[in-house]
Amino acid sequence: MTPPTASSPVPDAATAAVLLNGAIEQIRFAREYTLALLEQTPHERWFEIPGSLPTNIAWQVGHLAVSQYGLLLFRLRGRRPEDLDLIPGPFRRKYGRQTTPDSDASAQPNPDELLQRLHRVFETALDELRQTDSDVLLKPVDPPWTAWPIRLGAVLFCPLHEHVHAGQIGLIRRALGLDPIR
Repeated sequence: MTPPTASSPVPDAATAAVLLNGAIEQIRFAREYTLALLEQTPHERWFEIPGSLPTNIAWQVGHLAVSQYGLLLFRLRGRRPEDLDLIPGPFRRKYGRQTTPDSDASAQPNPDELLQRLHRVFETALDELRQTDSDVLLKPVDPPWTAWPIRLGAVLFCPLHEHVHAGQIGLIRRALGLDPIR
């Protein structure tokens, strides 16, 4: 797949700072929506893979934790020693990109543990974003990103990515016979 290309000039540092504030609010909104879906999904149903769907709630939650770490922490500041506790290698290998959801609950963290990791990554990422200098946002980054191939582009991609997975969580819920929340 060919990586996207930016169609507009990269913003300056002042504009990047404004865009970062908007991105933080979008990241919060996306997470609130995801959590609303998860709160209305019984934990005992998280590992079911309904019908012909290729995924389950547990994988979606684990994947969101891994991807948010990658987009908002790894791409902004690189890997730090404490990150091995935040997103251990086995967790990343189970829920990262191109992994396969598993219906065996005994082979995975339980829903409370998945939610705890999701929350820890989210809070750590927000703290990091609040401390990020706008010049750092202008440095080049590998895909995925949106708008520009810079670190700000990875930050901007994060809420879009979470909304895609919130949609998948909504679809899984419906396939499980649960009512929509909105």
